[in-house]
Amino acid sequence: MFYRPEDGHGLAHNPFNAIVTPRPIGWISTRDANGQDNLAPYSFFNAVAYVPPQVMFASTAAKPDRDGTKDSVSNARLSGEFCVNVVEHAMKDVMNVTSGPWPRETDEFDKAGVAREACRVINCSRVANAPASLECKLTQVVQLPGEANFVVFGEVVGVHLRDDCVRDGRFDILTFHPLARLGYRDYTQVTELFSLPRPGD
Repeated sequence: MFYRPEDGHGLAHNPFNAIVTPRPIGWISTRDANGQDNLAPYSFFNAVAYVPPQVMFASTAAKPDRDGTKDSVSNARLSGEFCVNVVEHAMKDVMNVTSGPWPRETDEFDKAGVAREACRVINCSRVANAPASLECKLTQVVQLPGEANFVVFGEVVGVHLRDDCVRDGRFDILTFHPLARLGYRDYTQVTELFSLPRPGD
């Protein structure tokens, strides 16, 4: 099968996001100008640089009360900061609650019953029990082709690691089983790993 996206795929569901999988989930926390916290998951998320450490998340939809984008992008743009919280399998249900199309005045921490703690470097909350949280200073917001496609880049200026996730000097993902997004409404968790030495190691 071959198709051009502009012509349509002819399938019951768009296969694109099922092809680019698995994708890590950035559970993005932000704060608006009124001190209102927001928490929402984004599966278009990844690390993009080591030195200095940098990450990105992309928003591809808009809310009617957010002028062509969503709360996370709007808040990050105004405040100049955001926090990325890593999602473990045990948090899948509360993470899913925060993905709802809630009004901008909704505090998703409260809505989903997620415990919060203050970030140390930036002025917003983070998920208290997340395996890791990355406090980020906004570096740029890039608008992509399309009606509501924005990529938000940030430099990581503070890192929280949950104590039980650090073993033998490594951040051990098998202590918490990271949640990852597949296509459609499908997810997976990391339950095993293997290593491959690179040529020249």
